[in-house]
Amino acid sequence: MQVEILTLCDAAADYQGRLSVLGAFDTITSASFPATHPQCAIALRVRFNRIEEGPHSIRIHFVDDDGAFIMPNLEGQLGVSFVDNSETASVNFIFGIQGLPLAKPGTYAVNLGVDGKQEASVPLYVRDAVTDGAA
Repeated sequence: MQVEILTLCDAAADYQGRLSVLGAFDTITSASFPATHPQCAIALRVRFNRIEEGPHSIRIHFVDDDGAFIMPNLEGQLGVSFVDNSETASVNFIFGIQGLPLAKPGTYAVNLGVDGKQEASVPLYVRDAVTDGAA
């Protein structure tokens, strides 16, 4: 198994196996805290080998720089199947997020687990517009 794409974005869609990602980002700036990012998505593309055919569980969790969970885990199931003699198959998965809570500035992480094992992580940098001079 190989994670090909794991990104935060404004929106994503899967069109017949093609993953479309709009507005990938890794930084959110706010003028006050706690803050809530109104809407975003996590776009995921994972490639599996033929021996990994079958059902798989996915878990995504957000943590702050202290390692505390900032929202409930996002969980889902995906089925990997091969319709031809290909050695690998890719699967796209999209999680929509409404109201992402951001208590304070810092470095957050989006962690991906597949079948109970952490497979990837991407950072989310949360900045204070006032102290960073972006206001």
